Amino acid sequence: MSLKVLVISAAFGAGHVKAAEAVIEGFLQKNPEAEVIHVDFGEFINRPLNSTLKTTYIDMIKYTPKLWGKFYYKTADISEGSLFQRFLNGIGRRQFLKYIHSLQPDLIVCTYPVIAGVLSQLKKERRLNVPLATVVTDYGIHGQWVHQDVDLYLVGSEEVLEALVNRGIHRDCIKITGIPVSIRFEQQLDRQALMKQFSLNEQVPTVLIMGGAYGVLGSAVSVCQMLVQRENPVQVIIVCGKDKQLYRSLKPLASASKHQVLLFGFVRNVEELMTVADLVITKTGGLTVTEALTKHLPIVTYKPIPGQEEENAEFLLRKGAGRIAYTEEQLNRIIAILLENLEVREGMRIAASRVLPGHAAERAVEYILELRNPVSQHSKRVS
Repeated sequence: MSLKVLVISAAFGAGHVKAAEAVIEGFLQKNPEAEVIHVDFGEFINRPLNSTLKTTYIDMIKYTPKLWGKFYYKTADISEGSLFQRFLNGIGRRQFLKYIHSLQPDLIVCTYPVIAGVLSQLKKERRLNVPLATVVTDYGIHGQWVHQDVDLYLVGSEEVLEALVNRGIHRDCIKITGIPVSIRFEQQLDRQALMKQFSLNEQVPTVLIMGGAYGVLGSAVSVCQMLVQRENPVQVIIVCGKDKQLYRSLKPLASASKHQVLLFGFVRNVEELMTVADLVITKTGGLTVTEALTKHLPIVTYKPIPGQEEENAEFLLRKGAGRIAYTEEQLNRIIAILLENLEVREGMRIAASRVLPGHAAERAVEYILELRNPVSQHSKRVS
């Protein structure tokens, strides 16, 4: 009988979905005969409620990031037994449990904290008896990730492992794999050929600007203006994601620039754009950060969103692979240093190359498959 794996993500930002897709790639590469089912947790929530939650989240991080930060840090130490966590653990659970029982998976993998909470609670109540793995998609830990009945945590760094241990998760139940990204980012691409494909000059530094799937990089227009107004030669690649208004506002700027400017909306070839770039200015979602680190790309973040993205940016700073700018003056200074000083840029590139163990999806799948062996499952509570 072939292996059946249920992978569950949530479309609150693209990162959780991309991590799930990377895990699926890993499973199918390891076991092409496996049946891997990917579902969006939103399908089990009341449709108007799901739409409202998703829109509220995206609008909050885009237009009122400080408010999101206050909510994030206020709930950072939330306990499993709190009223708020019990409310979250009840979202969609009846329909969700019915679906899982009808599917009868051998393993469950989730990439979103609320899902981990719902499933952990069902396991605690002994209404679910399927091995559960959770992929943590950031470089910091929020209380909503922490659930005692998760069988396996897959994390991106030693710091995240220690944070989980400090919150009561058994060390043996946590594996450092790196955050899973698509195998496309692991492959060595022909940079020279791609430079030619995009009509870029290898002798001129190239800056990639990414606003995320929903174009939530703060002050993206001012960042682009700063770059195209530089006297020294520079090439700029701008990815606006699904933000059509941002794309329209940048089009005249790109057309009028004396520098080479490539303007894109939503793209599916980020690995190619990162290959030709010398540095990236981006929002610091966990998956974007991991993709850039996998490509050994220096990372600059401007006005990081308080909460998980600020924690990710600080992680990069500690590792020497990133810089943070909170003002235009700071950003201008950082960009000037990186564009005009190859040695500094190379130092950050080397630092980026040392952060991750590599082949995260492959490593994650190997650990998840071990859950089929009951002996490999450990107690989650510290004795």
